[in-house]
Amino acid sequence: MNRGARPALRHAQRAVLRALAVLCLACGPLTACHEASGGRQTLTFWTFGREGEAMQALLAPFERAHPGINLRVQQLPLSAAHQKLLTAYAGGSMPDLMQLGNTWLPEMVALDAVEPLDARIARSTVIQPADYFDSIWATNRIDGHLYGVPWYVDTRLLFYRVDLLRQAGFDHPPRTWAEWRQMLAALSDPAAHRYGILLPTNEYEQLMSLALEQPDPLLRDGNRYGNFESAGFKRALTFYVDTFRLHQAPAISNVVAGNPWEEFGRGVYAFYFSGPWNIGEFRSRLPASAQSTWDTAPLPGPDGPGTGAAGGASLVIFRGSSHKEAAWALIQYLSEPAVQRRFYELVGDMPPRRSAWAGGALSRDPKAQAFRIQLEHVRPTPPVPEWERIANEMQLAAARVIAGELSVDQACAELDQRVDAILEKRRWVLDHRKEGR
Repeated sequence: MNRGARPALRHAQRAVLRALAVLCLACGPLTACHEASGGRQTLTFWTFGREGEAMQALLAPFERAHPGINLRVQQLPLSAAHQKLLTAYAGGSMPDLMQLGNTWLPEMVALDAVEPLDARIARSTVIQPADYFDSIWATNRIDGHLYGVPWYVDTRLLFYRVDLLRQAGFDHPPRTWAEWRQMLAALSDPAAHRYGILLPTNEYEQLMSLALEQPDPLLRDGNRYGNFESAGFKRALTFYVDTFRLHQAPAISNVVAGNPWEEFGRGVYAFYFSGPWNIGEFRSRLPASAQSTWDTAPLPGPDGPGTGAAGGASLVIFRGSSHKEAAWALIQYLSEPAVQRRFYELVGDMPPRRSAWAGGALSRDPKAQAFRIQLEHVRPTPPVPEWERIANEMQLAAARVIAGELSVDQACAELDQRVDAILEKRRWVLDHRKEGR
């Protein structure tokens, strides 16, 4: 999609999203403060989750080097961040820059709310695109333009019990789905409340990761229609559902699962399919005597090394900001490899730059190395604003197959119908844009 053709898309999606955002105004607006104080410009930076907690320690050197910038960091609760972002958009009170989840970026681009960064990147001596993991960088490029700079990366892979695999006769983690199935079978004993793996049925990330390992895209025809009846997705869904049918994973949500770290440590689960934050969780929650019993491994693929989902968050500048140069200065500072290494030490978020992995705690951490390998083999989700709705529909369809309500073929056909309905407005906008050329 070229920039000259984007106004029709922006107009239609703005109307829908602005209406949704207005409904959120009762929660109370968040206003971005841009007033000058004593000749200093105030730069408002929104973060959420643990990242916001680390900002005081991380940003002190930036503030000393930029005495003319009064930096105001607002930490949003993760559960309410998206709603508050829409509220701010509807009320015209956006911040200068923000930490934005990769799956939210297409929505903000469709609204024309974020600033393209191509020209700034071309002039930067700090941010070097070739130093970033390729697919992570690609999540920020939409319709040929770059709208965000990756801040940290996230992908999911396997945490596994080394000792349990060894006792079952395996001296390495799985490298293919066939090996993985063999290990899951050997390590599962439902009568003794032992399972090969925990796959919470209310999380879509695990199934999505298996689906991204397939050659078939999840959406087709320019992301206008679902592609869930493809052979690739059916293969992924079948493998996922069979893990429950074969009693190699309990059909429970993460709420019912309770404390997965303790259960993993007790040997209830031999594999845990999760993200990098759990390195710290397992180190803090398991006793010192158990630290040698677990490790991490890249995902196995259907026939060889697997592909993970390219997740994480990026830093964006909003179009309405009056302090874009100051915002860009902060983005460049947060993108320095040494700062990214410090960020990892503070919160455990993994850096998107290869050079940031070359020193510090990351380079000395053997349990982080599987993530370093996996990040060279990740794939972005479809860059459409509707993606999170689609992913939730995908997981709901899978749950119905697990419950025996639908076959794999029926679930995939129904999923395509639901996704096609979700994407109806997208098709209308794109078709009318084409007619208007």
